[in-house]
Amino acid sequence: MEFLADCRTRLAFDLVANTWHPVVLWALKDGPRRHADLRRGIGGISAKVLTEAVRRLEHDGLLTRVDGAYGLTELGRTFLEPIEGFSRWVVEHGDAVLAAQAAAEAASGSGRD
Repeated sequence: MEFLADCRTRLAFDLVANTWHPVVLWALKDGPRRHADLRRGIGGISAKVLTEAVRRLEHDGLLTRVDGAYGLTELGRTFLEPIEGFSRWVVEHGDAVLAAQAAAEAASGSGRD
């Protein structure tokens, strides 16, 4: 399969390319949450970055804001399955990726590039 500029598969890659998009969606899997609660639950995300992420996800139709809380749309709920797939892959192969990174860093004689 080619990943041309107008390929729908690239849309999926764009949705997960931002580190926070899948995290925000997953954090909403059990129901709507207010901004501060969502930020606290995620951890390590600034208010500004969270606002940017939820605005983008809202623009893409994956979440909505009702009565001051963010929640998944039906479309957003369908994206939980691919996120779970990534999670399963990481559980199975994450140690191998970390080992490869450590070997590359050791070979280069430095930390991260």
